[in-house]
Amino acid sequence: MGNNFYEQERSLEQGAVGESLGRYTAKTFLTMFLGLLVTFGVALFLTNTYYGLYAVAYALYYVPYIHLILLVAELAVVVGMTACLHKISTATATVFFFLYSLLTGITFSVIFLCYDLASLILIFGATALYFGGMAVFGFVTNIDLSRMRNILLGGLIFLIVMNVAMMFIPALEVADQVVCTVGVIIFLGYTAYDTQMIRSFYGAYQGDEAMLKKASIFSALQLYLDFVNMFLYLLRLLGKKKN
Repeated sequence: MGNNFYEQERSLEQGAVGESLGRYTAKTFLTMFLGLLVTFGVALFLTNTYYGLYAVAYALYYVPYIHLILLVAELAVVVGMTACLHKISTATATVFFFLYSLLTGITFSVIFLCYDLASLILIFGATALYFGGMAVFGFVTNIDLSRMRNILLGGLIFLIVMNVAMMFIPALEVADQVVCTVGVIIFLGYTAYDTQMIRSFYGAYQGDEAMLKKASIFSALQLYLDFVNMFLYLLRLLGKKKN
């Protein structure tokens, strides 16, 4: 984006070839929403049905290091999709996205078992509200949010370091509320930033329809990750655990 941001803005305001920016953005958010539907649908099925609970219990008991396996699989999907985005087809990128959504749903099933269903619904609603507000801001603002990139990246590194440290240094758990609050703020910022990046991709790939579609799926993945991470931090901060 950088110094070309305002030139891109003027270009988009004058119109572009193909579908409108609004329609392109709506498709991107629809893809993100469908990914969330898969994730939360899988998690709710696994935690609220007999066969789902049986599958979770079986995996936890009989599959060693199941959490690590799921984590590696999720990372592999995201890294693979990101690294090969220019080479893979639109269909393959879509498969990557929904595969990641499915894997995250399986991971969420264990988390959902620990929290009250009413609390999960409330936190989901709060996340949707915050996410929606920042997405609208990112779409309508003329401020170049790429200037926030380094700040957001620094905050993300802080979150990773603190979360890893808390796994090995129990005394640091007293700072959990601070970490969760910072996490919510960071992913609110990323939501606005990634929404504006849709506009940037739209302007950059107008001459390449295939790449434009893949950029939409990539943006959907980024926004999906923003929503999921914001949800998890709000859940840690405000969620009510089962007795």
